[in-house]
Amino acid sequence: RTAAGTAAAARTAPRPPFQLPYDGDAFTGRAAETAAIRTALGLAGPEGAGDTDDHAAGPAGATPRTRPVVISGMGGVGKTALAVHVAHRVSEAFPDGALYADLRGYCVHGARTANELLARFLSDLGVHHDTLPDDTDDRALLFRAALAERRVLLVLDNARNAAHVAPLLPAGGPSAVLITSRQLLADLPGAVTVPLAPLPEPDQHALLAALAGADRVRREPEALADIMAACGGLPLALRIVGGRLASRPSWPLALLAKRLTPHQGRLETLTMGTFDVRQTFAMSYVAMRDGDQPLEREAARAFRLLGRAWPGHGVTPQSAAALLDVTETRAAAVLDVLADAHLVLNPEPDRYVLHDLLGEYAWGRGEEEDTEADLTAATLRLLSWYVTALATASLVATRESQSPPPLAPETGVPLSLPVFADDDAAIRWTAGELPAIRAALTRAGELGRSDMAWRLAVGLFGYAGTHWWTTEWDTCLGQAMDIARAHDDTLGQAWLHRRMAVAHGMAFRNEACLAHLRIALDLFTARGDVLAQASILGNMSSLYSQIEDAEQALVYAELSRDLYREAGNTRGEALVLIRIADARQLLGDLDQAATAIRRVIELLRTDGHRLFLATGLTKYGDILRALGRRDEAFAALTEALAIRHRMEDAGGTADCLAFTARAHHHFGEGEAARETWRTCLELARTHNLTTRIDECLKGLAALSVPA
Repeated sequence: RTAAGTAAAARTAPRPPFQLPYDGDAFTGRAAETAAIRTALGLAGPEGAGDTDDHAAGPAGATPRTRPVVISGMGGVGKTALAVHVAHRVSEAFPDGALYADLRGYCVHGARTANELLARFLSDLGVHHDTLPDDTDDRALLFRAALAERRVLLVLDNARNAAHVAPLLPAGGPSAVLITSRQLLADLPGAVTVPLAPLPEPDQHALLAALAGADRVRREPEALADIMAACGGLPLALRIVGGRLASRPSWPLALLAKRLTPHQGRLETLTMGTFDVRQTFAMSYVAMRDGDQPLEREAARAFRLLGRAWPGHGVTPQSAAALLDVTETRAAAVLDVLADAHLVLNPEPDRYVLHDLLGEYAWGRGEEEDTEADLTAATLRLLSWYVTALATASLVATRESQSPPPLAPETGVPLSLPVFADDDAAIRWTAGELPAIRAALTRAGELGRSDMAWRLAVGLFGYAGTHWWTTEWDTCLGQAMDIARAHDDTLGQAWLHRRMAVAHGMAFRNEACLAHLRIALDLFTARGDVLAQASILGNMSSLYSQIEDAEQALVYAELSRDLYREAGNTRGEALVLIRIADARQLLGDLDQAATAIRRVIELLRTDGHRLFLATGLTKYGDILRALGRRDEAFAALTEALAIRHRMEDAGGTADCLAFTARAHHHFGEGEAARETWRTCLELARTHNLTTRIDECLKGLAALSVPA
């Protein structure tokens, strides 16, 4: 061929296609995800290769892998932006071109088909046939053949599911594929998944600074924090806000922050031109609601109910089963459909929660599509689940011989409840669910269900054994009492007075404790409830021991024991020995006190109740101290302290440290006493345990040591 012919051929040779959308200059964050994508593409370079300023194609001679990379996440989380950003920065590794297509998987007008896209891609690669096959599989064969010897990057945006993109994937060779989807595409063979979460706060700040100006956002830190909270870390929302601020330089950030108040026009504010958060969410939701699969339609209903009945709180398959009135297995399947579509977040195993903005969208959909009767019924089912689950947790935590009468069922299927291995597990579950329990109590009051409200407050008894100092229980008991009185619920008031007495007693509010005990005793006596009377008399004994009235303490302890014996409750009769031991110790009958407390400890070791065991061991250690049996005393106190530490019981730990410090002082171990008092004082100050603070200061003063 002549030189002129070669030049002419070069001029007519098709240029490799480069179809990537524009990559703006405000892209922020995602360094870890960028690095993960580069690695999956076989282009991981030296340290820093994932940085946004790195335009290198990777190590010399690197060959991209053919495993598809799926960037998944909720609508508006920045999947397309990341895919385009990375594609631009690795494009030099693909000399044969970059193909891009928006598959419109969630478009209301229908998705683009693989059949039509294959025809376009073949043409873009310069593969022309007089007659292109009609069959999609035949077109896919031609496409794979065309890619076999080429290094092409395919960016397939907005895929609906795995079947949507499967015909568009190369069969091997050096080409690579980036896919974005709101679905996980877990069924796409060999895919590498890169899930996207909302942006962390530093990246949110950086994005708004890039869009609206660093000085501007720096001037109003509080309004900036409110804006970021309202956007929930969603890049789409942040870009809308940043663009709106950039186009209105006279606006203070506080003005926009006010417009972004949840449920007061926030979603209406988050729209600008073609950017629309509500419409972005609608694409995912409507596709599910109007889908062909019954499970998807059921998931759409669950999405609405979560938004309206339980905003701001997570669910498990067990609690969702009650909300939806289905089995736990079915609820798990429904939640997984929502998680796969990124309509709920799944931050930990068996825990599902709505993103704040999605929750507001779900609320609106529920208002439009569900009746108030449906919402109320679903809410009551969920509240009944919390009442029953909390009662179960409290029973495991306390091993009470008497609990409130169970709530009448609200569901058509049996409730699936959590199973707790021990009292520690039950208390930890309750602590984790406390915000939801408080919301349930409030909702029960709004719905006029005093029977649910007071049971929720009373059910926190097990939790309060290790968390009384937080005052959360006091707040719930007071709120439930207001509801019970408003509905003339005497059974609820009786139980609430009984538990209020315990709350006051643990906080050393002795007069209030005694007042509630007397009211509770009268109410349960009027109901003829012997076990309740026995328990309340035992609490009276404990209170009198606390104020060091030994004679009254012994009288009430023996009255409590007699009633337990009359009712045939042997466990209650045995446990009341701890009250008798307290009274005997105050009276100076140390040997009898030690004998009584040893019997209680044996019982508690048998039934595995570690919280009460720690209390018994602490009391036993103090009695042994008084008896001069040093080694045995510290053995009991050390075991008790280890239990308190394991259960993260701040109040109980402080109690045990105080008894230990007194024991060291008693045996002339001044330095050990000082260190223990100081440790106790630090803990007491951290948690505002005022009684213990005073006690520690007195203990240190007795050692002539400044606090």
